[in-house]
Amino acid sequence: MKKRLLLIMTALLAVLCMAGCGSEKSSESGKSDDKSKTYKVGIVQYVDDASLNQIQKAVQSELDKKGEELGVKFDYKDYTFNGQADQSTLNQIMTELVSDEVDIIIPIATPTALIAQSATEDNQIPVVFSAVTDPVSAGLVSSMDKPGANITGTSDAIDTQAIMKLILNANSKTKKIGLLYDKSQDSSKQAIADAKKFCEDNSIEVVEKTGTTNDELSLAADALVAAKVDAVFTPTDNTVMTAELAIYEKFANAKIPHYTGADSFALNGAFVGYGVNYKELGTETADMAVDILVNGAKPGETAVKTLDNGITTVNTEIAEQIGVDYSGFKDLCEKVVETKTAKEFDEN
Repeated sequence: MKKRLLLIMTALLAVLCMAGCGSEKSSESGKSDDKSKTYKVGIVQYVDDASLNQIQKAVQSELDKKGEELGVKFDYKDYTFNGQADQSTLNQIMTELVSDEVDIIIPIATPTALIAQSATEDNQIPVVFSAVTDPVSAGLVSSMDKPGANITGTSDAIDTQAIMKLILNANSKTKKIGLLYDKSQDSSKQAIADAKKFCEDNSIEVVEKTGTTNDELSLAADALVAAKVDAVFTPTDNTVMTAELAIYEKFANAKIPHYTGADSFALNGAFVGYGVNYKELGTETADMAVDILVNGAKPGETAVKTLDNGITTVNTEIAEQIGVDYSGFKDLCEKVVETKTAKEFDEN
């Protein structure tokens, strides 16, 4: 009887030990799974320019930071691409990302976001765009508060009227403003319409010049100089952004101030860049992507974020060359930042 009881107790102890070990292994395994969780993040940049480069770097930096904080990994190194403003290349990139079954796609700039939207209609891979000026008019979202479907993101919309006021503050006798942009860029449409309306209301003549390549924009800049405009305005236009380093001296030599919709233009030689901080925009974009991947937020129910405007970036070298006093800008914006001509922002 004692022997039988001993056998039963031994068996029970063995079962309990196995259960305990199994539970411990399961717990350890679960912990390991959390730490080793990897999300595949596709990042697709429209073209190589200072603005979009800044956004991409900020997105990647924030993903690394959040990965360490949350104990997960965001793998973007194998899935980061630049479309070089080529439609077929961008389509091919999106097809590859869908085939690779990435967990989310971050397209930078409106043309890239539109292709990402089309590529994910059937598979519903979440899309978090960055630097889309007017996502509603572009047809990316139903509304800013409730985007709908599988897409949301951040907007770099600018206050065009505020830029026009900067122009008049620097030169109250402004009678002729040149508009330089790419007609095919959705990001330029509303801002250009707003600029024309402002000029009409204030009896200012408009000289409109456009281009889709560096050569065309160079000729357009020459035409604006020949027209003797008092100032030139360019919104958040990626085509002009890529050409700025090649054309800024034309305006500077003619003492014509170039006012634009992003700080990176001023970095690349424009007199003024007014609008959002693209580093902050990239960080916000990454945070939204993390919220969707880790916390289960739904893109269609996540409001599009727009950063506050009000930062005026002045290229001091150009200001001195063209002889424009910008001391009054401080009363018309949240902050005035000074910069000098360079190709890329100093991240240090």
